[in-house]
Amino acid sequence: MSYVITCGDEGIQINEGRRLGFVGAGFHLDLFHEAILALKKVFKDELRVVASEENDWVKKQLSLVDWGQINAAMQQQVEALADREKLLYSGILTFTDPKMLKHEIKGHMVRPHAIHVANKICLTLGGGEQKYNLGCYLISADWVAEAKPKVVEYVIKAQIEFYQSLAKKPLTIIFEEGGELGEKVVAKNKTALDKAGIFITK
Repeated sequence: MSYVITCGDEGIQINEGRRLGFVGAGFHLDLFHEAILALKKVFKDELRVVASEENDWVKKQLSLVDWGQINAAMQQQVEALADREKLLYSGILTFTDPKMLKHEIKGHMVRPHAIHVANKICLTLGGGEQKYNLGCYLISADWVAEAKPKVVEYVIKAQIEFYQSLAKKPLTIIFEEGGELGEKVVAKNKTALDKAGIFITK
């Protein structure tokens, strides 16, 4: 299985590969390096990373308004991030039919231009996104049992807060527990979220 780090934007659909969501694909996300170190302990295969069109996180971080500039900046910055973190850069996901990118990744953007439709945040716990859902922003928590609680708290909360600000309302948080990592890893990740004070799992 090829695992690919993408933005958690609800419009990103990966047709070949398994998606691990981080806001802005990790661009300007503090403590992302520590999350990557934890991810590399969990997944033995080389991790991929892709940029994406019309990225609101990059728009906010760089205080840009022109989408052409934002897309160019994201491609440049995510490719630089890939070099820094020793990830495989696969390219950019665009508003087109699914496109084959480098390193066995295929995907595209499917939400309408300039319109967000998600009403939930999905945290993946067992091996990335198993089933695509246009109604969900995606956050990878597959790695949290391998990281310090303060890292988990910051990285997860920063993303939740951003998506709620984008939606301009509180969003329901759900879990994706499927995946090749299995039930024991899922349980450890839930415990790690609790220890980091994210929320109480039931």
